[in-house]
Order: sequence, then C-alpha cells, then structure tokens
Amino acid sequence: MIFLIITSLIWAFSFGLIKSNLTSLDSNFVSFIRMLISFLVFLPFLRFKDLNGKLIAGLILLGMVQFGIMYMAYIYSYQYLNAYEIAVFTIFTPIYVTLFSDLLQKIINRKNLLASIIAVVGSAVILYKKADIELKIIGFLFIQISNACFAVGQIIYKNFRKKNHELEDRHVFGLLYLGAVIITFLASTLTVDWNSIIIEKSQIFTLLYLGVVASSLGFFLWNLGATKTSTGSLAVLNNLKIPLAVIVSILFFSERADTVTLVLGLILITTALFISENSFYINKHNKSNS
Repeated sequence: MIFLIITSLIWAFSFGLIKSNLTSLDSNFVSFIRMLISFLVFLPFLRFKDLNGKLIAGLILLGMVQFGIMYMAYIYSYQYLNAYEIAVFTIFTPIYVTLFSDLLQKIINRKNLLASIIAVVGSAVILYKKADIELKIIGFLFIQISNACFAVGQIIYKNFRKKNHELEDRHVFGLLYLGAVIITFLASTLTVDWNSIIIEKSQIFTLLYLGVVASSLGFFLWNLGATKTSTGSLAVLNNLKIPLAVIVSILFFSERADTVTLVLGLILITTALFISENSFYINKHNKSNS
C-alpha cells in the first residue's frame, strides 16, 4: 500500500507544477517532451519477442489514444482551469470505464447513467458563478476528452493483456509511449515554432519530473503496489490523488477556491463515483456466480 500512497503524492504535485511552470509553453510541445522522456525511460525494457506486426501496430495506435491524445487534451485544459479543478474533474475516468465497459457488452446500466448525471451536476456546482464560465466549460470539455481517451485505453489494454497474458507490461509499455511520441510530435509540428522555443530551467526540471518521476516511476510503482494490496484498497487509493492534488494546489501553489462550492461539488462527484464503482463490482460478482 505504501507504493500506492507514494505514487498518489507524486501525482498530486503534478497538477500544480504544470499550472505554475508550463502553461507558457505550447501544450502539444509539453505533451511531446513528456512522452519522449517516458519513452526513453521504458526503451531499455522493450522486447519484441512474441510480438508480431499486428500487435506492435495495435499497441502503438493504443498509445496514440491512451497517452498521446489524452495528454494533449489534459495539458491544453490548463489554459482554462485551475490545477485543483483539473484534479477534481479527472474523477470522471473510472465512471467512463464502467460506461464504456457496458457499451462493449451492449448493456444499459441505469446506475452508471445516474452516476454520470450526478458527476456532471457536481462539476456544475464547482464551476457555478465563475466569472469566466465559458472558458471554464471549454477546459472542462477538454479534460473530459482526456478522461475518455484514458478510460478507453485502459479497457482496450486490459483486453489485450487477457489475450496475451504471457507478455509482461514493462516489455511492451515502450510501444505505447512510442505511439504517444508520434502523435504528440505530429501535433506539435502544427502548433510549435521550434526556432523560438525558450525553456527556462524550472520548466526543464518540471518536464523531467513529469516524464521520469510522474509518468515512468509513477506507473511502475502503481503497478507494483497494485499487486500487493486488496481490490477494495486499490479502488479507494485509485482516487487518493484527487483530494491530495486539491490540497497541494491550494496550499503549495496558492490557488484560490470557493470552499463551499468545492466541498459540495466533491461530495456529489464522490457519490457518483461510489455509485459507479458499486455497480461495477455488483455486475462483476453476478457474472462470476452465473
């Protein structure tokens, strides 16, 4: 469990660091550099044994969506939202996981639909009476694109691992990041003036932190910790980064929040998450008994 707590703390500081140090840089460029660093970290572990051309191409395409498009939309949302708001709105990801799982199985789960509605209401409460509400909504939509890409990627990768259980994650993860590098580089060629890029020392350290620590070390520690804890504890700790990120962003990065609306919104969104995860475990239990 200690590995999961450490990882949650690592990720909690990522939100504030991006908002305070990287918003002056092009979001596609930031995404590209972060993914490139992560790819280089996983490159020594990459193994092509037992991988055919179809699997390699599939993993690269998956990486384009799960990490590439996800991170581009995620980083871009910082132009419109505070770090603590982005942290809160990432809670939609597990709800999307259950919704997309239902869609693949051609099931309409009313509890998951209810959870989605409650989560949206909770988000609306947090954004209520914002002076720049139109811009906040744009940021909210981009973070939902990010959440959806990450959720779809999790489902596809999970199915891939079931069909290819002989493979090890560290041996194929580099291909996912390669896909992310390709798509973020192509996007950055359209939006970045490479000749005029000026990166400050603090931004270099932040990019290294995101690429080496948050993405590479973070995912490794999380996978390691997940094998050493119960399913129930894993479900709770999976969202520990959200309240931690809100606290870190307000205390360490001096962000201001309306405490009343933030707490009320968090209560509603957490309720939605509870309904969604409870529905998921009930369905899983029923299937195992059928």
